[in-house]
Amino acid sequence: MTFPPDFLWGTATAAYQVEGGNTNSDWWRWEAEGHVREGNQAAVCCDWWANAERDLDAAAELGTNAHRLSLEWSRIEPEPSVFDSEALARYRAILQHCHAVGLEPMVTLHHFSNPLWLADKGDFNSDVVVDYFSRYAAKVVDVLGDLVPKWVTINEPMTYAVMRYLTGEFPHTRRGYGAFMEGVYNLLRCHAVAYHAIKERHPAALVSTADNMQVFAAPPDGTALDRWWAGAVGALYNDAWPRALHTGVFHGPLGRRRVKGLAGTADFSGINYYTRFYLRFPPRQGFIEREWGPGAVVSDGDYGEVYPYGLYQMIQRVLPYGKPIYITENGVPDAADRLRPGFILDHLRQVWQAISFCYPVMGYYHWSLVDNFEWERGWTQRFGLIALDLETQARAWRPSAHLYREICRSYTITDDMARRYAPEMLPVMWPGGDQTSEVF
Repeated sequence: MTFPPDFLWGTATAAYQVEGGNTNSDWWRWEAEGHVREGNQAAVCCDWWANAERDLDAAAELGTNAHRLSLEWSRIEPEPSVFDSEALARYRAILQHCHAVGLEPMVTLHHFSNPLWLADKGDFNSDVVVDYFSRYAAKVVDVLGDLVPKWVTINEPMTYAVMRYLTGEFPHTRRGYGAFMEGVYNLLRCHAVAYHAIKERHPAALVSTADNMQVFAAPPDGTALDRWWAGAVGALYNDAWPRALHTGVFHGPLGRRRVKGLAGTADFSGINYYTRFYLRFPPRQGFIEREWGPGAVVSDGDYGEVYPYGLYQMIQRVLPYGKPIYITENGVPDAADRLRPGFILDHLRQVWQAISFCYPVMGYYHWSLVDNFEWERGWTQRFGLIALDLETQARAWRPSAHLYREICRSYTITDDMARRYAPEMLPVMWPGGDQTSEVF
C-alpha cells in the first residue's frame, strides 16, 4: 500500500506535556492541588525546554518529515501584556532545529494550558480572553511566523470545553452547561482573531484547528433512544465546531450563534482521532459508557476501543468542507507496545484507502513521539513511540518506532512489515492471501 511522494509523515507533542517546569500554567497549580491520577505531576517532563533537540533528532532518525508542536502561552506571556523575549528566542531555536533536521513544523498556539493570570481572570468564560489571545497570537507570529507554514490556533476546542466546564477534569473556575457554551463561544472568537492575525502577516500560511473527532455509537444492545443520543452527541462534538469555522455560525442544542469574522477561517481540516465510545440514554455521570462490544480490543487503562475504521469515517465526515485533510493526532496508550504496531498499520490502511478514493489526506502525525504527561491521567498512560524513563530521562525505541521508521522511509505499508511487527494483522489487512508468500 503506497502513499504519495509528497505525503507528510509526522509525530506530535504539546509544550506542557514535554517541556517541564511550566510553573506559570494553570495545570501546574491543578496538579499541586492533587487533581491528577495517582498524584502525578509534570515536573521536568521530557526536559524539552533544555533539550528538545534530542527528541527532534530522533524524529528525523525515524524518517519523518514533519512535526507538530505547541507553544506554552504561560512562558511567552508570564504576566498580562508582558512578553518574554528569552522564551520566544528559545521557541525560535527549536523551530530552526526542526528545519535543520528536515522536519516541517506545524505549530499550535493553545494546547489545553493557560497562564495562571488568565485563569484568575476567568479564562475562556471571560470576554477579556479574546483581546489577550489576539495580542498573544500577533506577537508570536511577528517573531516566529517566517518559520511556520502551518498553524493550529486551538487544539481540540470541544474536548477542552467538555473537560473543563462539563466534567471538571481540567482546571476550571466555573462548571455547567452555561459555562460550557460561553467557553465554546469565546474559543471560536479567539480562533477567529488569531486566524486573521496570522493571515495578515503571512497570507500563504495554512491555519485551522485540530479537532478531536470520535465515533459515538449506541451499544450493541442499545435502544432507539441510545442511537438518537449518540447521533446528537456526535453532531455537537464532531460537527458543530468545524461547520462554524466554514459558515460563521455555531449550532448548539438550544439555538444558533453567529461569530464575527469566523466564516471561512479553516484552510485545512485537522483530525485528532483515537477511539469509539458507546453512549446510553439517559446519560450517566461522565456520559461515556466504559463498556465494550464482543471481541473489542481495549487500550491501557480502559482509555478506549481500538477501532481503526472510525478514522476513515471521520475523514469522510469532513469531506464536504472541501479542504486538505491532516491527521493531526492518532495514537494509543500502550506501555508494553502490544497494540501499537497493529494500531499503526490498520489506521494507516484507513488513510491509504481514503487516498485511494482521491480524498485529500495530506499528512499523518502520530501521537506521540515520546512518552509525555497525559493531563488528568498523568504518567499512567504511555503514548510514545519512544519510551521515557522519567527519573533518568533515558529513551528507548519501542518496536513500533522501528515499524514507523520503515513506513516513513519507504512511503509504504506491506505484508512483510505486518509479518514482522504485527502478524495478527495479516488476515485483517490482506484477507485471503497466502500468508507464507513475500508478495501476494
